[in-house]
Amino acid sequence: MKICQVEKPLVSTNRIPGFEHKHLQVVRDGSAQLVAVDAVGAVPGDWVLCVGSSAARDAAGSKEYPSDLTIVGIIDNWQPESGGGA
Repeated sequence: MKICQVEKPLVSTNRIPGFEHKHLQVVRDGSAQLVAVDAVGAVPGDWVLCVGSSAARDAAGSKEYPSDLTIVGIIDNWQPESGGGA
């Protein structure tokens, strides 16, 4: 699992059929921006738990789902280390 911070929603209207209508979020993992499927309804500024690989596909709804990063939890209380990264 990774701790990331949600930066903003990502809208993609052109998608393959298997991608369905899942919400996407731009998240920051340290200094890198990543795109994650949002399975929990996070909003910008939230600190979240993300899973990758096959766990990301399962959390998004199916082993066939094309995700390699999925938000699975919103952290209630998190004080990041100095430097602003996760």
